[in-house]
Amino acid sequence: MASPLGPGRSALDVLEDLEALRSADVRWRDGKAFSLAYSAGPDVLALSEEAYRRFSGENALNTAAFPSLRTMHDDVVSWVATWLHGPPSVRGFLTSGGTESLVLVVRAAVVRARREGRLSDRPNMVLPTSAHAALEKGADYFGVESRRVAVGGDWRADAGAMAAAADESTVLFVASAPQYPQGVIDPVDEVAALAAERGVNMHVDACMGGVVLPALERAGVVLPRWDFRVPGVTSVSVDLHKYGYTAKGAGVLLHRDKELRNDQVFVTDNWLGGLYGSSGILGTKSGGPIASAWAVMSHLGDGGYERLARGARAAALRIADHLEGCDDLRLRARPDSTLLAFGDATDGPGVFAVADLMRARGWWVDRQGPPDSIHLTVNAVHEPLVDEFLTDLDEARRATRGRSGSAGTYGSVE
Repeated sequence: MASPLGPGRSALDVLEDLEALRSADVRWRDGKAFSLAYSAGPDVLALSEEAYRRFSGENALNTAAFPSLRTMHDDVVSWVATWLHGPPSVRGFLTSGGTESLVLVVRAAVVRARREGRLSDRPNMVLPTSAHAALEKGADYFGVESRRVAVGGDWRADAGAMAAAADESTVLFVASAPQYPQGVIDPVDEVAALAAERGVNMHVDACMGGVVLPALERAGVVLPRWDFRVPGVTSVSVDLHKYGYTAKGAGVLLHRDKELRNDQVFVTDNWLGGLYGSSGILGTKSGGPIASAWAVMSHLGDGGYERLARGARAAALRIADHLEGCDDLRLRARPDSTLLAFGDATDGPGVFAVADLMRARGWWVDRQGPPDSIHLTVNAVHEPLVDEFLTDLDEARRATRGRSGSAGTYGSVE
């Protein structure tokens, strides 16, 4: 049988085909995507891509061969730990992003319970219905029962209801800063107190807020405490490839101390190839995301991130203000950071018809539910485009009255 690849083609032809293949992709570099991709502008993007290119072939599986990756890794972890007010004992690793971080959070909770002799046959984790879906993946992987608790009327975690759902088999509590669906910060102090009194893990999912919230606080915005300043918080996850504006594949998972961090790792010598150690799910890891994170963070510094966070926050609030003036739309909650969601005033599927028309105009917005909503992840690239977006949104609202659209999906397996 002939090879499907044939004899090969010139690099120029291949690159031309790549450009043709992405011709229908959303133009996220132009600020048309309110999901999936983030941009701090062409200069930052160029630096990120060049740093990634230079280290894309290096392998972080064993940094003894690539000490440059170890240095960059440790710098990035240290910088994030400082943002999150980590104590001197805090330790962590880079991950491939929020999903890997959250899966590892569930594993670490199970390993700690086993290490301390309190792992039951059916361990459980208690978390609000707003907590990220990747935690369900971790529960599925490691045999943990997921006990979802309804959020309050303000969309925040209900600590009292979470306490009622917990028992002697609970190994993990979760809160978010902010939670993804409606963009509000959970009462981390209340949830952490539940974990502390039981001596179990408490994780704060700050994949969306871990860069923005510290930057806003440094800029003078008053926020509730949600990081390692809160007693009982044992771990925090942050995505750098979101509001850190680094290349995809860069997240950080921090633990309050080395012992808790070690519950995340895997080590074995039960084969003929020698000692194998891995900090996460991945073995081989490209050095590209590590170099991109180090380069972009070094370039932007605290001042750059404060500027970008203020711009994204201002854009989110402008959109929120506009939505609050629309009698046919309902803002789910005033955003605590840069995420917001809105739906039809009747909570019907009409908002998805708006999403359909916005897509036809080049905008990509997330569709979520329940309740049926459009979700916007507002980042730095959107600040100069707010007027254009709101004009198109108003036209879409008027053109789709009485119509329904398709719900779509948050992620895809195809």
